[in-house]
Amino acid sequence: MLTVLKDAAVYENGVMKKKDLLFSGAALSSFSEETLSGTSVSELHDVLVLPGFCDVHVHFREPGFSYKEDIASGTAAAARGGYTAVCTMPNLSPAPDSVPHLKVETDAIARSARIAVFPYGTITRDELGRELSDMEGLAPSVIAFSDDGHGVQSGDRMEAAMKKAKSLGKIIAAHCEDNSLLHGGYIHDGAYAAAHGHRGIPSESEWRQVERDLALAEKTGCAYHVCHISTAESVALIRAAKARGVDVTCETAPHYLVLDEEDLCEDGRFKMNPPLRSPRDREALLEGLADGTIDMIATDHAPHSAEEKSRGLEKSAMGVVGLETAFPVLYTALVKKNVISLARLVELMSVTPRRRFGIPSDPGFCLFDVGEEYEICPDDFLSRGRSTPFAGMRVLGKCIATVYGGKTVWQSK
Repeated sequence: MLTVLKDAAVYENGVMKKKDLLFSGAALSSFSEETLSGTSVSELHDVLVLPGFCDVHVHFREPGFSYKEDIASGTAAAARGGYTAVCTMPNLSPAPDSVPHLKVETDAIARSARIAVFPYGTITRDELGRELSDMEGLAPSVIAFSDDGHGVQSGDRMEAAMKKAKSLGKIIAAHCEDNSLLHGGYIHDGAYAAAHGHRGIPSESEWRQVERDLALAEKTGCAYHVCHISTAESVALIRAAKARGVDVTCETAPHYLVLDEEDLCEDGRFKMNPPLRSPRDREALLEGLADGTIDMIATDHAPHSAEEKSRGLEKSAMGVVGLETAFPVLYTALVKKNVISLARLVELMSVTPRRRFGIPSDPGFCLFDVGEEYEICPDDFLSRGRSTPFAGMRVLGKCIATVYGGKTVWQSK
């Protein structure tokens, strides 16, 4: 059956345009009434036609932790969320710190991926922060270098990594966290932690290392990317560095834009690293979206087993899933409330990530029905991880199809 998309909102060259389109299998086309004569046709309204999204920060857990997620389930979840490209973080076993170790991951990608998957290589051996990985050997096969999940504690080591990455034409993507400032914390060091007797993670643990790395990036000329920023100070530091001409970009995640510590409750689905910060921090992030300081939105999709997320705020594993909820949450909370435009959201989720990381624009696309509100239900996820702070949220925007490589990699029932 052919499907007519009536008055679809289509993203083209930075703007949204209204068009009538025909969706047939894995293709979109214009049409006339004559071409539909005698053909079985259904009609859809309130459809968005968008370029496939690109997430530069996901955890698919294979190899080493496939009980949490694997390439097959992770890419299925991504396709359902409208993504046609993702970059997988290297906190795996074995960690991709050498060519043989990377091959374990790339073999799994070749076997099971539904969409494009670009792996990171580690900055240091086994992400221990001591000896640099085989960056030269890895460079032709990785999208960038990161020790995500761990801040590189030694400034000298980070400077050496930046110099090597610069010589290889690669990005350093940093998880910024100063371990000396953590003091056993596991949620934001703010009002909720104080009121409920929890140990807090101070904002300084993030922004101090951002500050250090920006100085090193300026010194070395390295292309530098800051992962999952969550604090007002990080936004201000990156804004100032960009003004000085530092080659820096950054990302934040949907939960930092939509939620803050006032939304916390005693449930592991609200535990992630960095943690949900204060309302002031959330407002600063939204300002960073508006003025271009924040370049892209990444989910930091980090699945764990149900048992690992069932131990409350103190003892649950850090990390939440996000690929299947990112667009509907952001469309509902930001676009529909006129915080940002739909075209700007597409830039943040598709255009800018590809441009910064050198990921080719593919002819793929995704279709979202924004005409009907529904409730986010983790039991319906394709990801093995079900822990999300958005469970139960009423949203608009259900992905009805994702097309990649000339094939429909997701279509709703």
